Amino acid sequence: MYIGGIKLNSGKVCPLTEVKIHSSKRIVDDVVKIVNNKRTLKMNAIWLEVTGCSGNIISLLNSENPGLYDVLTNIVNFTFNNALMGSEGEFAFEKFLETLDTDFILLVDGAVSTKENGRYNIVANYNGKSITALEAIQLAGGKAKYVVAVGTCASHGGISAAKPNPSESKSVQEVLERQVIKLPGCPCHPDWVVGTIAHLVGYGTPELDNEGRPLLFYGVTIHDTCTRRGFFDKGIFAQKFGEEGCMFKLGCRGPVTKTDCPRKKWNGYVNWPIGDNTNCIGCAQTQFPDGMEPFVRY
Repeated sequence: MYIGGIKLNSGKVCPLTEVKIHSSKRIVDDVVKIVNNKRTLKMNAIWLEVTGCSGNIISLLNSENPGLYDVLTNIVNFTFNNALMGSEGEFAFEKFLETLDTDFILLVDGAVSTKENGRYNIVANYNGKSITALEAIQLAGGKAKYVVAVGTCASHGGISAAKPNPSESKSVQEVLERQVIKLPGCPCHPDWVVGTIAHLVGYGTPELDNEGRPLLFYGVTIHDTCTRRGFFDKGIFAQKFGEEGCMFKLGCRGPVTKTDCPRKKWNGYVNWPIGDNTNCIGCAQTQFPDGMEPFVRY
């Protein structure tokens, strides 16, 4: 049994913990076995952090089931990552270029600045030339085996593309003419990223909905599994924050937002917005943030 992440001597797993880790850790464990048995190979991965806030890479660093170390050593080789790699400057971008001739996954974190051909976001300087995020994404996106948009900005434009959008930022899908797997969330939950990467390595593209999101993580609305759903069914609504009751009348976007936040929660599976007496603001929605404002409605 696990309590607070600590394994007890019973050898059994707490049902609640098992539900939380099933969709990512179970996949990872299975894929690691496949890799170890030589039935598939680890893949290279490029993580491009572009027009965003670094929230998604920080979220990934908080991955627990499994931890980031296990992901890096057992499933993928992160050959390029703006924040994590040891190489700098031209040496770093050379790793990026070398990866293009291999089987690799391109993960993009942040929206794509397109104004002035992308000059608002430079990701590298190589041989005296500035490399824009737009150029890097189009170069790698044309050769990658899979492309994954990590977070709402990469998936739909998000905050980076919010009005008035001076950088003319767009989603990854808008600058690539190919399939893009979308993992919206502000930030994206680490389990959604790790589980998707593992599925791509072991089994290929997961089943997606009509917006390109893995049904594994985006199959039902927050409202469907919300811890306050019982209040809604009984017609008990909070009139102000801090009160017991469903937060629908405070502007909660749970009924229209598809993620498994109520099951997984955040920060080591301990809490999430509604558990902390704030309403869902629909950060994984296509229209976030402009279409979700005002975030609180009385």
